[in-house]
Amino acid sequence: MPAVRNVLVVGAGAAGAATAILLAEGGVSVDLIDIKPDARAAGSGITLQGNALRVLQQLGVWDPVREHGYAFDTLGLRAPDPHGSLIVELTDVRTGGPDLPATVGMSRPDLTRILLDRAAAAGAKVRFGTTYTGIHQDTTGVDVTFADASTGRYDLVVGADGIRSWTRRALGIHLETRSTGMGIWRAFTARPATVTRTDLYYGGPCHIAGYCPTGEDSLYAYLVEDAQDRSTLAPQESLTVMRRLSEAYHGPWDDIRAVLTDPATVNYTWFESHVLPAPWHRGRVVLIGDAAHTCPPTLAQGAAQALEDAAVLAELLLDGDGALTDGLLQAFSERRYERASAVVDGSLQLAQWLLDHERGDVPGLMARISHLVSEPA
Repeated sequence: MPAVRNVLVVGAGAAGAATAILLAEGGVSVDLIDIKPDARAAGSGITLQGNALRVLQQLGVWDPVREHGYAFDTLGLRAPDPHGSLIVELTDVRTGGPDLPATVGMSRPDLTRILLDRAAAAGAKVRFGTTYTGIHQDTTGVDVTFADASTGRYDLVVGADGIRSWTRRALGIHLETRSTGMGIWRAFTARPATVTRTDLYYGGPCHIAGYCPTGEDSLYAYLVEDAQDRSTLAPQESLTVMRRLSEAYHGPWDDIRAVLTDPATVNYTWFESHVLPAPWHRGRVVLIGDAAHTCPPTLAQGAAQALEDAAVLAELLLDGDGALTDGLLQAFSERRYERASAVVDGSLQLAQWLLDHERGDVPGLMARISHLVSEPA
């Protein structure tokens, strides 16, 4: 018997939508809210490793993800030379198991739409353009006042509202989110036929130059540089900077640059990181996903770790013997903290080696993380 009868999930990203799906499927009444006006997701593309695909399969969305995404099982390393020479082609670990590909790239808005459609079909009530203005809890529930002055009482509130989580702040938790010293240019554009997997170029004017196919006709390309204030650049100037930086990279990058012409597809952000010390709950409010832990995308594990949070939390709640206890929520943090922290630490270590121009044991680190996440969370 579930430990909860009704739950409010704040934030309709991957962590929040996945939590809503699993709880609603388990017979829990779920309200899913997001402050954004609609379901459109920020960003361009997303890389989903096998352990993320394992959770997506559990959510019942693997078929549409496979249809709309682009699956591949290898990773290429290329040189920043005049030919973009292929140094090595590596077979990726299938961390989701032998029946799933190693990696799927896809459009982030497509993934958002698939998850939210599934949440609605499972019975979750999804509302956009709203948030809460008050949250007060006692030993038996949480009273929530929404921005439209309506109210609700819930057994549990799940804060899945991202890196700058309002729920975390409402709980009085101070968590320092720090820049790692890197900034990333991203662009979503057409996929040339020469791009059939992720290739990474290390060196040149950027720490990393890479790309990931996200569908038959699309990809996202990225360039990682030292973090800079790029906020004053107009869209056309941003495109010019990204194209200029990319000119040091060849091979498939030459084909990407030829179609990289729309300023509206380019965005720039800094790599940031934090990990909330356990426990990740205060009373009947629990934090998951980026609200609790976030890392630079050097290991492409951000979405996977958020989805794993959702799967573990839902499992514990649905097997909760009809009682929501502090011990149950403590068990959630205990199952997730060490694993998520290891992924964050590994992601930060890779970034630091690049910043320091240090030849670290990248294969060894990636193998350790792959082994870790190959086991279900």
